[in-house]
Amino acid sequence: MPRIITVYTTPGCVQCKPTKKWLDDRNIPYTEVKLEESPEDAEAIKALGFKQAPVVIVSTGDPETDIMWSGLVVDNLIKYTHSTKAA
Repeated sequence: MPRIITVYTTPGCVQCKPTKKWLDDRNIPYTEVKLEESPEDAEAIKALGFKQAPVVIVSTGDPETDIMWSGLVVDNLIKYTHSTKAA
C-alpha cells in the first residue's frame, strides 16, 4: 500500500528545511502543511503531543498504523519513506 507523507512546518523552523530538502533530493512526494496558515491542523498536532516542527506523518490510510515523529530524523526518513508513491 502506498504511503502518504505529510510534513507540518512552522516559520523559522530550523529542521523543516533540511527535512523537506531530504525528501526533495530523493524525489519523494509529500504534502507540506504550514501550521501558521492552518489553525485547525496546528491544534491537531498539539493534541497529538508534538511541541516542535517539523512533524512528519507517514500514513498508509489506517490511523492505527500511521507513523509520526517531530524533528529531522534521517533514520526514520530512510526507514519509512522507501515505499512511497505519488498520490
